Parts: sequence; structure tokens; C-alpha cells
Amino acid sequence: QVQLQESGPGLVKPSQTISLTCTVSGGSITTNNYYWSWIRQSPKMGLEWLGLISWDGHSEYNPSLKSRTSISRDVVKNRITLQLSSLTPEDAAVYYCARKTRWDWGHHDTWGQGTRVTVSS
Repeated sequence: QVQLQESGPGLVKPSQTISLTCTVSGGSITTNNYYWSWIRQSPKMGLEWLGLISWDGHSEYNPSLKSRTSISRDVVKNRITLQLSSLTPEDAAVYYCARKTRWDWGHHDTWGQGTRVTVSS
């Protein structure tokens, strides 16, 4: 059973860059046809997809955030990293990593518990 665990600093200052990690256990991030997304949720914006990285290392991003977002992976440590730059208070949210497959593209079947990010000076 695959499990996802997000981690990262809970508090960052405006204009800084945040780095969040999703550690995957019980399965490999390189398993064919699996995709690993970062999604955030805030009261103002609801659920917002930031981007994903595929089992073979290709990444895609939400066009509205693409200029500030980078998703990478470490296949040895089996984890996915999100970097989001130029933070503003509007980036405050609970950040989740989640998995989906090519056969059920609209549905993320496995989620982490989320990590809360606050942006404040």
C-alpha cells in the first residue's frame, strides 16, 4: 500500500522560496504510468493543482503558477520535491502530494495528509 508523507517548513516569509518534500513509501515513484501531483487547498482558492511529475521524470505545471513552480524527484530517496518561489500571503494553504494513473486521469487515488504553509513576516 502506497503512502505519501509531506514535509517542509510551516512558516515562511513573503518573497521567499519554499521547498516541500513528499516521501513515498510502499511503492516506487518510477513505477510506469504513475503521476505525482502537488495540490494545495485554502479557504480562498479551494483545491488548486500546482503541477505533477511523471514516473519517467516529465513535469507539467498549472499555467497560472508555472513561472514560480518547480517539481523534481529523487529516485534514490523515492521522493518528490516542490519549490514555489516569490511567496505571498495568498500562497498560504495546506499542501498535498497525491498520486494518479494514466488510466484514471481525473482522479487522484492516494493522498498524503498535507502540510500547512503560512506566509507571514
